[in-house]
Amino acid sequence: MATSLKATTATFLQPAKIATSSPSRNVHLRSNQTVGKSFGLESSPARLTCSIHSDFKDFVGKCSDAAKIAGFALATSALVVSGASAEGAPKRLTYDEIQSKTYMEVKGTGTANQCPTIDGGSETFSFKPGKYTGKKFCFEPTSFTVKADSVSKNAPPDFQNTKLMTRLTYTLDEIEGPFEVSSDGSVKFKEEDGIDYAAVTVQLPGGERVPFLFTVKQLEASGKPDNFSGKFLVPSYRGSSFLDPKGRGGSTGYDNAVALPAGGRGDEEELSKENVKNTAASVGEITLKITKSKPETGEVIGVFESLQPSDTDLGAKVPKDVKIQGVWYGQLE
Repeated sequence: MATSLKATTATFLQPAKIATSSPSRNVHLRSNQTVGKSFGLESSPARLTCSIHSDFKDFVGKCSDAAKIAGFALATSALVVSGASAEGAPKRLTYDEIQSKTYMEVKGTGTANQCPTIDGGSETFSFKPGKYTGKKFCFEPTSFTVKADSVSKNAPPDFQNTKLMTRLTYTLDEIEGPFEVSSDGSVKFKEEDGIDYAAVTVQLPGGERVPFLFTVKQLEASGKPDNFSGKFLVPSYRGSSFLDPKGRGGSTGYDNAVALPAGGRGDEEELSKENVKNTAASVGEITLKITKSKPETGEVIGVFESLQPSDTDLGAKVPKDVKIQGVWYGQLE
């Protein structure tokens, strides 16, 4: 019996063997690790740590940086749209200074849309009487106002400031024609050639856009140097071969729109304006003033104010009055 007790005691005192390499336990452990990784849990020898708070902080930081970048980009784009820049408008150059620059030096600066200025010279028109040839005449608008119904109630129509929708391509240049100075001091100019028209679109405060053709075609101006004026031709904004969305045109296309109501309604006045395209030219008027001259180089500069009609959509709309103010430059030989 003593021998049996010793055997039993030895059996209980032996260390227990625990299996740790069970396949099912390994599978369970791997699945727990996979689930933990998907929820941002990281295992460590001592403890389990949750990284969701640090990830959230990083995410908030990245969003904050992105918001700062987006705000800066928005502010920059607003400056570009409004025409503002850190350096402001480019300095107005003389004719010789412009000619001395290369294409790459002028590109993107706005100088190509500016008329030259005069370095020195006289504040009065000091050319001798005689016949001259006007060359390199340039007309640069500085403001566009359109006569339209006021935004305020019961206010009469007046000239309203507008927002320019066209890029810097609205200056007239290389205009030529005879220029005569009479013995009594009066001057006379007749436009004959050059880049004498430019398509421009402006927007009224109410949102309406007004297209027109800024031009001085066939201008004949006469008067004193400080105030000489004349009339000019304003061609149709669209040519006779232009087709509207329904295929109607002045010299080509359909005579009537497709699917007009029956019963002769196509001949009614409100519809005939749309069907019968009108490409007739209009008349504008301009007043010029010479502010400085330089007989040594034959250069003159001044200011102008022009009044002309806007586009009529080939006769379908009533034109609006457009007032254009700006500066001009010319050379007399």
